[in-house]
Amino acid sequence: MIYIGDIMKKYNLFIFNLVYVVSMEILFKLFTFKNIFSTSTITMLLFSIAISLILSLIETMFKNTLINKIISIVLTFIVWLLITAQFVYYQYYDTIFSIYSLFHGAQVFGFLDSIISVILINIIPILLLLIPFVVFLICIKNLNFERKEKMVYLINVGLIMALYGISMICVNTFDKNKTYSQKNLYYMVHVPKLAVRDFGVLTEMRLDLQRTIFGFEEQIVTNSNKTDEKKEEVKEVKYHKVEINFDELIENEKNKTIKSMHEYFKNVDASKYNEYTGMFEGKNLIVIVAEAFHTMAINKDLTPTLYKLYNEGFQFTNFYTPVYYVSTSDGEYVSLTSLLPKEGTWSMSESSNVYFPYVYGNLFSKYGYNARAYHDGVYTYYNRNKSLPNMGYKYKACYGGLNINCGVWPQSDVEMMEKSIPEYINDDKFVTYYMTVSGHLRYTYIGNSMSTKNKKYVIDLPYSEAIQAYLAAQIELDKALELLLKELEENNKLDDTVIAISADHWPYGLKENLNDYMSYNNYIDEKFDIHKNSFILWNNKMEKSVKVTKYASSLDILPTILNLFNVEYDSRLLMGRDILSDSEGLIIFNDRSWITSYGRYDAVTEEFTPYKENIDSYYVDKINKIVYDKFLMSKLIIENNYYKKVLKNVS
Repeated sequence: MIYIGDIMKKYNLFIFNLVYVVSMEILFKLFTFKNIFSTSTITMLLFSIAISLILSLIETMFKNTLINKIISIVLTFIVWLLITAQFVYYQYYDTIFSIYSLFHGAQVFGFLDSIISVILINIIPILLLLIPFVVFLICIKNLNFERKEKMVYLINVGLIMALYGISMICVNTFDKNKTYSQKNLYYMVHVPKLAVRDFGVLTEMRLDLQRTIFGFEEQIVTNSNKTDEKKEEVKEVKYHKVEINFDELIENEKNKTIKSMHEYFKNVDASKYNEYTGMFEGKNLIVIVAEAFHTMAINKDLTPTLYKLYNEGFQFTNFYTPVYYVSTSDGEYVSLTSLLPKEGTWSMSESSNVYFPYVYGNLFSKYGYNARAYHDGVYTYYNRNKSLPNMGYKYKACYGGLNINCGVWPQSDVEMMEKSIPEYINDDKFVTYYMTVSGHLRYTYIGNSMSTKNKKYVIDLPYSEAIQAYLAAQIELDKALELLLKELEENNKLDDTVIAISADHWPYGLKENLNDYMSYNNYIDEKFDIHKNSFILWNNKMEKSVKVTKYASSLDILPTILNLFNVEYDSRLLMGRDILSDSEGLIIFNDRSWITSYGRYDAVTEEFTPYKENIDSYYVDKINKIVYDKFLMSKLIIENNYYKKVLKNVS
């Protein structure tokens, strides 16, 4: 006969592991998603119980209890470290880091001083996350690490299998008809942020590791929302598309994934020509992705050049620059390719061996343009030395051909302009891309050379040091643009050059001063408003500014510019849409949240806030499906080098 006391003695390690894992997961969910009272918590608890059993088995494998104790300390520490690290990363980037990023260098956490600042701001939650581990260290001498009988292990294995089975029942039952149901997140969709919400940190990281090792293929569902283009073609409406015989491609394709992609793109509506098509045809193009650029940096007195360009060019009043999984690199990737980044990897880096016909360098080169790219950061950072040449640019950066003062941080955009402009200013036609760095965090007067350099311009402003230092850093960008306009004018190229400026992401270096940031910009909703931004698109010959109210994002920049230059491309193969066309605006965020003219949807809370009345009850599901497809197709384009396959017989 087994007494309760014997059971407690036998399973006290499991009980402790259970309390430990559950408390860590509950605390994480509470601090990040602000809600633990949901059906997803049930699933998370079931997975946590199974994980606790597995830990207990591993921690009693050996006859030597000292070895078991050491293993237990290591595993318990790893659990604490992973969950705490994910919490800090989430507070910093509003997303979850992947196994891929974890093993690919320091860019996972970027800049140590900023991370320390985030830790200090969130010190109470972090200390609460530390408590279970401290309790473990205190109680370790009273835990039973003795090796158990074989029957006990068999029972535990049986319990783990039973728990897994019950977990799968929940996964396959809760909200099973939703695009981001637990079933889809577990089997068919890779959305780490939503998976953590539903399954917990440890289970999501296990899924991520499993998919990294063994690969992962998401489900493809053909788009059925196509409108009838033929009726409009009778009216001689022109579309941005090339002649692709999708029917023939579908008929001859044996690969199931590629065939499904053909079917999807066949049913995507192409963008129409519009009144702005060809407005900048034949002109030179300078594209700038400005580090942490934001509307607040546009100031008549502090940044007169930015102010001039914004107020004399296109004004996109509902423009957003969402931050994605790999911050700057993903922001750059979205802007340059009009594709959404692939979760769990570095899309810009991974694209280095993929054919990109519709990026500025490769496309404009076919029209006789010389294509160059510059970055005042390190040449090899994020593997730009591979990705940018693949996009058709002759590329230079710090320690890679750009001879500026690379020993300061951040480096000067002005110096980058001084060294680079002479290399292309005399070309008949040029397309030049800049990835700036002067606006980079951290926004203080100690450790930020650009903020210190321009401190005198902002020190008397009635703002916090962080806001002042941010504005000071952006002044360097403004000075660089002032120099650029001056050189273009002196070389008679100003009228024939278009300048496009956007951000890689919002200045999340100000997240540690979020209240100041929100107050300065009159923002209300932290979830969405912080990403609202400006996209500058300017040419000196524009007779008046053009105000555009359509909802748009950095995903839409490339097709918008291609339309203005009237270069041949197929708009169906890009995920963004020409902002100046009549297509519906759609802003997509990293966690599958979105904004349209009809309302905004928070994918984490599953809450839809309508902007209009009498919206179709199926509208949210419809847009969720569109967003899902765009993420999936973006991923498959890279994984399958799809552009090369679909355009191989197109002139």
